[in-house]
Amino acid sequence: MFTPLRTRFALYAKLVRLDKPIGILLLLWPTLWAVFAASNGWPSFHILFIFVTGTVLMRSAGCAMNDYFDRDVDKHVKRTESRVLTSGLIQPKEAVWVAVVLGLLSLLLVITLNPLTQLLAVVAAVLAVTYPLFKRFFAIPQAYLGIAFGFGIPMGFAAIQNTIPLAAWLMLLANICWAIAYDTEYAMVDREDDIRLGLKTSAITFGQFDIFFIGLFYFLTIALLAWAGYLSHWGFAYGVSLGCAGLIAIVHLYWIRTRDRMACFKAFLHNTWFGCVVFAGIFVETVFR
Repeated sequence: MFTPLRTRFALYAKLVRLDKPIGILLLLWPTLWAVFAASNGWPSFHILFIFVTGTVLMRSAGCAMNDYFDRDVDKHVKRTESRVLTSGLIQPKEAVWVAVVLGLLSLLLVITLNPLTQLLAVVAAVLAVTYPLFKRFFAIPQAYLGIAFGFGIPMGFAAIQNTIPLAAWLMLLANICWAIAYDTEYAMVDREDDIRLGLKTSAITFGQFDIFFIGLFYFLTIALLAWAGYLSHWGFAYGVSLGCAGLIAIVHLYWIRTRDRMACFKAFLHNTWFGCVVFAGIFVETVFR
C-alpha cells in the first residue's frame, strides 16, 4: 500500500533517531572540543557548519546501517523490537539507501576541506559502517565505538591546522575511555538479552566488575583530558570543568550501584552533561583567554 511521502520521511527520521538526539550529542561534544581547541578560539563559520552538520549526517547514517545489520537481532530485544525497520514499517533496502544518501551529503561537505581531512573522513565513514559488526566478535565493542565517535577530533585538528598534534590523540584516547564508560552503562540495560543472543558487550566482558571498570574509564578519561589541557596550556577554567566532569561521573556511579536497568539508562543519557562541561572549559580557555 502506498505510504504518503510525509509519513515516509517521518519513518526515516525515526530510523536515524532524530527523535532521540543523545547519540548526536555524544558525537558532537568531542568534535566541538577539537574544533575550538584547534582554532584556539572561535572556528570559522565554514568549519563549524561542516563539522556540526557532518556530525548529524554521519550519526544518522550510522544509525541506519546499525539497524540494517541488527534487523534480525533487534526483534528479540524488548528495547529495540519496535524500531521501524525491525517492525517492518520500512524495508531493509530503504535503510541502506538512507545511509548512502546521508553519506553522500557528508562527502559534499568534506570535499571543501584539505586532503588530510578528506583521507580521515574516509576512515571515519568505514568506522561508522563497521561498528555494528563488532558486537558479533569483539569483547569490548565500546572501544571501537569510542574511536568512531571520537574521530571528529583528529579530523577537526587536520581541517584547521593541517596536522594532528599529540593533544588531539590524547583527546581521542580520552573519548575512547569515555565511550567505554557510558556505553557500558547503556549495555547494562540489555545485558540479559545480549547474553541470550550471544552478542559481545563490555557489560558482559566486565561481569561483576562492571561498575569498577566504568569508574576506572571515567578516571582515565579525565586524566587524559587533563594531559591534553596541560599540553595546550589551559588553566583554571579547564581544571574546574574537569572537576565538574568528575563529579558527574561519581553521580553516575552512584545511580548504577544497584545495576537497575532504568538507573543505568538514566546515567547513560546524562553523559551529555559530562561532554558539555568539558566543552565549557575548553570554550572559556580558548575564546576568552
